[in-house]
Amino acid sequence: MKVLAFIILAAAAIIDPATVKKINSAKSAAEEAYKRGDYAMAIRHYQFIVDSLGVADDEVLLNMANAYYLSKDTTNAMVRYQAVSSSPKSAVKSKALQQLGVMANQQGRSEEALKLFKEAIKASPTNDDARYNYEMLKKKLEEQKKQEEEKQQQNKDQQKKDQQQQDQQKQEQQNNKDQQEKDQQDKESEQQQNEKPQDEQEKKEQQEKEQQQKDQQDQQESKREDMPNLDRDKLNEMKMSEEKARMILEAMRNQEKQYLQQQKRKPTQSKDRNKPDW
Repeated sequence: MKVLAFIILAAAAIIDPATVKKINSAKSAAEEAYKRGDYAMAIRHYQFIVDSLGVADDEVLLNMANAYYLSKDTTNAMVRYQAVSSSPKSAVKSKALQQLGVMANQQGRSEEALKLFKEAIKASPTNDDARYNYEMLKKKLEEQKKQEEEKQQQNKDQQKKDQQQQDQQKQEQQNNKDQQEKDQQDKESEQQQNEKPQDEQEKKEQQEKEQQQKDQQDQQESKREDMPNLDRDKLNEMKMSEEKARMILEAMRNQEKQYLQQQKRKPTQSKDRNKPDW
């Protein structure tokens, strides 16, 4: 009992009542400013308590971190939350971890936030806010994961469908190309079949024409060989072409042949005068 009384007296001697009064007064002023939303004033009171009065109370530091957070000063808020995130006071530690999780989630670090909410629940299972945030964020992440999987599946299905359409289009194009080639081949074959008799007929007619020309040339050559050579000087004097002269000679020869044939038809025996004419 003597030792306990000594410790109490020693503590009373160390803490100045005037200082305690200032601390309590500053805390009250900070809480009032905080409640009315004057977070800048609340921060000044908390800084006075920590810096000027030398109070290193984790609850004061947590409140100051909350004031920084609500005043949109996330940098200082995060520094203060991290400072008390390992506090021996489970309630303070849990709140600090919870707020760090909220800030991480706001910055898009959802997986990290979920982990911080879980640690906050472990630090203080009675922290219902941390548990609510954890459950909501977990559900949200699961839904996002499900949506991503569905989207990926839809993308795969769409890619598969697009590939099938491309393959079908390629097949149709190939079929059209093959059909066009077949139609062209059929057309060419039909043209060849139609042109072949015509070519043969033309070839035959050409051969006949050439044969006629050859026969005419042979006939003319034969006539020339049968006719005597004409005196070109006399023809020139008569102003007659060689061809015309040959035609005249040919006509004379034909007349001569006709005359000879008529002579052959006359009787060769003399008429018997003793017989009647009939």
